[in-house]
Amino acid sequence: MTITTSKPGGIRGVVARFPLTTFFTLALGLSWLAWVPYILSPHGLGVWDLHFPEFLGTAQFTGVLPGALLGPLGSAFLVTAIADGRSGLRRWVGRLWRWRVAWYWYALALVGVPAVIVASGLLFAGGEVRAPSGLALAMLVPGLVIQLFSTGLSEEPGWRDFALPRLQGRFGPLGAAAVLGPIWALWHMPLYLSDWGGWPNAHWTEPLVFAAFTITFNVVMIWVFNRTGQSLPLALLLHVGVNNTISTLWSDMYPGMTAGTMMQGLVILSTIAAAAVVVLTRGRLGLPPREPIATAPTTDRAATRDAALVGSNDGTR
Repeated sequence: MTITTSKPGGIRGVVARFPLTTFFTLALGLSWLAWVPYILSPHGLGVWDLHFPEFLGTAQFTGVLPGALLGPLGSAFLVTAIADGRSGLRRWVGRLWRWRVAWYWYALALVGVPAVIVASGLLFAGGEVRAPSGLALAMLVPGLVIQLFSTGLSEEPGWRDFALPRLQGRFGPLGAAAVLGPIWALWHMPLYLSDWGGWPNAHWTEPLVFAAFTITFNVVMIWVFNRTGQSLPLALLLHVGVNNTISTLWSDMYPGMTAGTMMQGLVILSTIAAAAVVVLTRGRLGLPPREPIATAPTTDRAATRDAALVGSNDGTR
């Protein structure tokens, strides 16, 4: 006799059967909807006379951050709770506490990558280079902390913590990169109609260049995430380390460089890094050899995989 188990119906059933599709739909839709007032305000298109309060000299904390929190972070929490229940939420939150990895990964995220980014600006500065001011250097750590608890925690629990393991289970590491990178880039695109993206002075090619950087840098992010046993703290630090370096040091050191030129340099740098990662890892992007790919993992299989990664991959492989 065959015993069958009933599957949940209604919205819960749809979310359980299509967690990735649901997550991406909600992550983009909720963020974009929440950003509409900011984009239509004087901070963007200027259609509505709605001014957002400024914090630390910018209105983006009050105008952009709520949509970011609602999108990737809120959607990941909601879909995980519905599709995987409490055990899934424990696994999802658990990756946030995987901070015990080899020291050199922290050095890479906090020193190595920022140093390479700063050095790369020398090639595009046109000879106009200054030493960073004392204020800029003093703001490096506070800026990193602010970015960590705003940009980092609003995005990475969704993109890398929720979506990436599921995508790698279905499509493998390269397939996951091919899906996640463009969606991550697409998520940002409406912000180019606001001061976040330099509206109205940004050239029309800048969103395309930014998308190219996001897609290629995503490969490096996946490699670090896999090699550190799916450590979300390292993914957070790598992400916000780049943002903080640019926002804190760049204008001080390269006052004559435009945002468009800066992004072109970053694209060249990230493309070289992504190509090197793909070649040197033979397309596995740091995923352990025994890790199955091109399969759709069940909740139990996903839990087993996570446990195996934590137990065996401490970032020294």
